[in-house]
Amino acid sequence: MITAPETAGPFTLAVCVEMVFRSLPVLDRLRRITELGFVADIWDWTKHDIAALAKSGAAFSSMTGYVTGTLADEAGADELIRTATLSIPVAKELNCPRLNLHGTGLDGQGLPVVKSEVVTGTMWLKARDTLERMADLGEREGVTFVLENLNETVDHPKTPFAKAADTIALVSSVNRPSLKLNLDLYHAQIGEGNLIELCRLALPHIGEIQVADVPGRTEPGTGEINYPAIARALEQMGYRGVIGMEAWPSGDDALALSRFRQAFTL
Repeated sequence: MITAPETAGPFTLAVCVEMVFRSLPVLDRLRRITELGFVADIWDWTKHDIAALAKSGAAFSSMTGYVTGTLADEAGADELIRTATLSIPVAKELNCPRLNLHGTGLDGQGLPVVKSEVVTGTMWLKARDTLERMADLGEREGVTFVLENLNETVDHPKTPFAKAADTIALVSSVNRPSLKLNLDLYHAQIGEGNLIELCRLALPHIGEIQVADVPGRTEPGTGEINYPAIARALEQMGYRGVIGMEAWPSGDDALALSRFRQAFTL
């Protein structure tokens, strides 16, 4: 039985379809996620049966908003815009309001397709120009693109514009409603720490927040991050948006989702 997604206090809770109930087909994963009261995030839409997802009764929060491309070179930027344009009808079919971006495309292992040893000033300027184009596209089409921070130490080495400080600088410099942050606190803990103050700095530009614990990228409550304290701080700051669990369950999937809900229920 499909039920309406619940909220946890002021937050709407989302769960990444690719990372939970992995022994089940995708549609059954969606059914379980929805029955437990969550909305869904998906990664590469080209790997899904979009018509079936749209008929599933699930609600979607975000999806990868491009197929290939990168922010900081001419050909890559044109490819990013081209494949983002292809992604928009998919997002509309799923009624998915946010389309996720990275500094460059990631391969099947999460490694950057275009590796960057050094990010130059010219690359910064080109990335900002590309994001202006993305904001124009989002504004025309009535969708929001969100730029996600990553970490280079564990999961995504040599990815350009990986740190939260980088994504905040780029998004705030564009400063358009159609371009926001996907602030991933798992990645930020590895790369930067000081998460509550980071949330405060990013707050005007946040489109979605994603979470997992450190180490291991498992559900909140299994590692070093004090997510209940972060939840209280976000509520006090006035954040009323989506918190998405992009984490591998440490054991039982339903228990992992229960721990996630508990961490963000005030």
